[in-house]
Amino acid sequence: MQNEDQNQIRSLDVPIFLTGFMGSGKSTIGQALADLLGRPFIDLDTRIEAMTNRSIPDIIASDGEEKFRQIESEALREVARMGTAVIALGGGAILRAENRELMSSRGISVWLDVPFEVCWQRIQQDENVRPLAPDEATALERYRQRLPFYQQSSLHIKVDQSEPASAVAEEIFGRLGEAE
Repeated sequence: MQNEDQNQIRSLDVPIFLTGFMGSGKSTIGQALADLLGRPFIDLDTRIEAMTNRSIPDIIASDGEEKFRQIESEALREVARMGTAVIALGGGAILRAENRELMSSRGISVWLDVPFEVCWQRIQQDENVRPLAPDEATALERYRQRLPFYQQSSLHIKVDQSEPASAVAEEIFGRLGEAE
């Protein structure tokens, strides 16, 4: 990448929000992108767990999804003020209009478009509990519900199952200028 391109990207002094369904690779690709850009990386779910001293499944089981979404919005507002971080959102953060507005006004949103079948395979293999995807039918319904919101992102990145995170990060890097 030429220095001119790198300077242009660095001048995009805004957060980059990675959106996508559960299992789309937001955390892995987000870390690779942050490393590539020389920016801090924030996983919003990890941030929520640190803020609340509770796991996401525990918050949802004890307080319900709506309370979790309120906490998630609060955490998103906080990290969006941190400037140039790369922020991996939870798969459902995009559902709230206030979150979409915040991302639109404060930074660049990038949708990691991974086919549902790949996401479901990863969800099944993941050791993390996904209380909002207890079975394939429920997960597919959530995927379909969220799709129109993901499609509103500034950038749309189709992710092939075999692509390494570094290659996806390079593609995002190369396309960030389109999102200005």
